[in-house]
Amino acid sequence: MLVRFALLASFLALAACSTTPPAPSAATGAEPDVPDTPASVDNPQLEFKLASGTYRCEMGRRVDVQRSTSDAHQIQIGWSGKHYQLARNPSHSGLPRFEDERSGLVWIDLPWKSILLDRDTNKPLASDCKLG
Repeated sequence: MLVRFALLASFLALAACSTTPPAPSAATGAEPDVPDTPASVDNPQLEFKLASGTYRCEMGRRVDVQRSTSDAHQIQIGWSGKHYQLARNPSHSGLPRFEDERSGLVWIDLPWKSILLDRDTNKPLASDCKLG
């Protein structure tokens, strides 16, 4: 029962951060996003200082994460024998969400665990990932 509850809670958290907010229109006079500032006053983006390394996930899966020291909005991940460059995208929930447009991989960072998703199916590829 506890496992089902945890799984349901994970899916609800993923649903909250699986889409990006609409871009501000030019008519509003909104300034473009500048690194290290919130996406908007109404939608602040959370910032976590997380380490690089190998994240061990459920079902024996792993994701290698390299964080850029010069650009907190870029990470590189190793998954299934390939390397991908992911860029930070604003999320409705404010959670750190990184995406590779080409492959459709999405990495969601939380201080206590992270999740790798397939953007197109919105299904987890590696869940409950913790720095190992």
